[in-house]
Amino acid sequence: MFSRFTPNTFLFSLLCLLVATSTGCGGGANASATPSEPSEPGIPYKKFADAVHAVMMADRTVYASKVVTRLKKQEAPVEPSEYWEDEEHTIPLPAQMFRMGSELVFDNPEAGFTYALKSKWPLNEQNKPKSDLEITALDFIAENPTENFYGEEELGGEKYFVAAYADKAVAEACWSCHNDHPNRGDDYPEFVKDDVMGGVIVRVPM
Repeated sequence: MFSRFTPNTFLFSLLCLLVATSTGCGGGANASATPSEPSEPGIPYKKFADAVHAVMMADRTVYASKVVTRLKKQEAPVEPSEYWEDEEHTIPLPAQMFRMGSELVFDNPEAGFTYALKSKWPLNEQNKPKSDLEITALDFIAENPTENFYGEEELGGEKYFVAAYADKAVAEACWSCHNDHPNRGDDYPEFVKDDVMGGVIVRVPM
């Protein structure tokens, strides 16, 4: 049974998420299935996770489709690059923007949650699933792209509510980069628009 998240912490966490610009690749699922919530005052963990994910989705989609894709189509002098820190006239890739935002939230002890972009087909080893529940969650959303995954796990002696949302390819910059990347595995799928490329994992201490 999932418990509750206090309103003050909820509002503070949303503010942290807005400040930490969290942009990435694409869209996610909008259906969900979870055990019923208890009736005590507070915000259910599921509702909190869904809310912060909605903020992530908005920022990520805008950056990928309105900034990165627009620059590429215009053949602008500034272009997205994986090596943007070492190259002039470049900006971060959507997934890199997303990761930088998640790192800011992770380093904030008052945020009240963490999030990360994970994939069964990672180009970067740090984006691989790290726990059994993350593996289960990624398998579930890959097979059920219109549904979200919710569960609980214990890590380091602490219990967490975990939500996973499908990360879909909505911008050509995302799937073309992934398909052409030198780190792409031989068994990786050839992604096209709206394919599930991975999942956004939101973890909340219980």
